[in-house]
Amino acid sequence: MKIFVGLTDYDWFKLHALKPRVEEVNFWRPSPTATFKVLAHGDPFLFKLHSPRNFIAGGGFYTQFVQMPVSLAWGAFGEGNGARSLEEVKIRISRYRRQPIGPFDDPTIGCILLCEPFFFEERDWIPVPEDFSKSIVVGKSYDVSTEVGMRLWRQIGERLERFQATAVGAGPATIAAAENARYGRPVTIHPRLGQGAFRLLITDAYNRRCAMTGEKTLPVLEAAHIRPYSLGGEHALPNGLLLRSDLHKLFDLGYVTIDPDDHKIIVSRRIREEYENGRHYYALHGNAIATPIGSYSTPSQENLRYHSERIFRG
Repeated sequence: MKIFVGLTDYDWFKLHALKPRVEEVNFWRPSPTATFKVLAHGDPFLFKLHSPRNFIAGGGFYTQFVQMPVSLAWGAFGEGNGARSLEEVKIRISRYRRQPIGPFDDPTIGCILLCEPFFFEERDWIPVPEDFSKSIVVGKSYDVSTEVGMRLWRQIGERLERFQATAVGAGPATIAAAENARYGRPVTIHPRLGQGAFRLLITDAYNRRCAMTGEKTLPVLEAAHIRPYSLGGEHALPNGLLLRSDLHKLFDLGYVTIDPDDHKIIVSRRIREEYENGRHYYALHGNAIATPIGSYSTPSQENLRYHSERIFRG
């Protein structure tokens, strides 16, 4: 397991730390070509404040890196981007890129998605490791198999024990890290996804195209839960589809479903009976949905069966 210590703007940190609960954050990068391949899913990402505050003040658990238009990142995370408004995010991007961004521009940014973030009281801030050079401008990774990495892991675990005692609804990754770091065990637990991460990950998994129509006009595409969140469905890739907004609505209302065995679209006769219309939707009947990127993103048969049997209005 690895730990990444990333340089963090104090204003970004303070905006989150002052809130009673934060489920997820977007630790974004301004470059449209940025990448991040250091961590595996569930590894700790720590927040090191800029000098003169040479301390690690919190962190989160890495989910995935995606490149998305800033408007979508804002729509998914809102203040989880570390700003009060979309305009403020654009101003920061412009400052970092050293080029103007127009009011209607929608630049692509790199999004490091972090779930179950934690923000320590100042008395629990951790001094940066001795080998964390002042010349570092992005961050530095540590393997827990090394002495420095293991010491950092244990320090985080100690503080997470105190943090989870006061946190509202500590997640599985936070609890596991607090329990295992005490004994020096580098155990990775998948963090609990929030709504924002779910939205961006589903958008990325379906390559920004509607799973039913192939529509790629991003503003009208939405991440849909197969088993509704209100009925026990999770913010998880096997429980998601990227759908055009009208199809999302029809799917939620049970006018459209997907066969759990062959992944073909089924359109209810009720659209014609109740609205005397729907020929555009009936044209989709029998078509197979798109296959998402990565087998871990494939809709689960259990979730599809739940929707077809409990939600669909055949």
